[in-house]
Amino acid sequence: MSDLDRNYASPFGRVAGRADAATVDAGLRAYMLRIYNYMSIGLAITGLAALGVYMASVTGDPAAGVSKIGNAYLTQFGYAMFVSPLKWLFILAPLVMVFAISAGINRLAPSTAQILFWVFSALMGISLSSIFLVYTHTSIVRVFFITAATFGALSLYGYTTKRDMTGMGSFLFMGLIGIVLASLVNLFLASSMLQFIVSVIGVFVFAGLTAWDTQRLKNEYIYGYASAGGDVAERAAITGALSLYLNFINLFTLLLQLLGQRD
Repeated sequence: MSDLDRNYASPFGRVAGRADAATVDAGLRAYMLRIYNYMSIGLAITGLAALGVYMASVTGDPAAGVSKIGNAYLTQFGYAMFVSPLKWLFILAPLVMVFAISAGINRLAPSTAQILFWVFSALMGISLSSIFLVYTHTSIVRVFFITAATFGALSLYGYTTKRDMTGMGSFLFMGLIGIVLASLVNLFLASSMLQFIVSVIGVFVFAGLTAWDTQRLKNEYIYGYASAGGDVAERAAITGALSLYLNFINLFTLLLQLLGQRD
């Protein structure tokens, strides 16, 4: 951002000089750091929730297990979480919450929005806890670090590139809709080939969305939130963290389907 356009219109109604550009530049770095901090905390909550639910759900004592999935013996709690109809509540709850947060963010106090984001992250962790029953723990850790490195590189590209990625948004959104529809169809077909195709395309879509969202968040701050500040910028940081968080989670689950080793 050191090369911030000197024709940027400052909030004081004049052409921004070097001092204004430096102020916006410093504010932008703080704003993006706040977004990444929120996202990182959300991912940590998700990971801890997923691991906690898994550990409470399985037992090494076959006599204490009430059910079995693969090689894992489930406790009563595990049966409720992974077998009983209750599982659908935790599968669908994150989807409901993300729409609720997105729709009501402008009416929420920043502290309330933060709490809802943490609750959403925990629910997402609960819904993802079943991956520990499907994939080896080693492959989960390996894919997580692959995802983190990929996400970091793509987000850095979106932040630093001078290429205008605005036009990619509608294309990526259409790809996202296609992935959702294909995944719904595959619930009935149970085709491994279709699942593979969806996973490959999905990786490219969410890779593009990571770079696109990063540039979008950067531009929104420069041309809007730099002069707004306060609660407006804080709420924007939370929704920005939510966007990047969802890109990371989807990229992780898709790469896990492609690279994960099944238990």
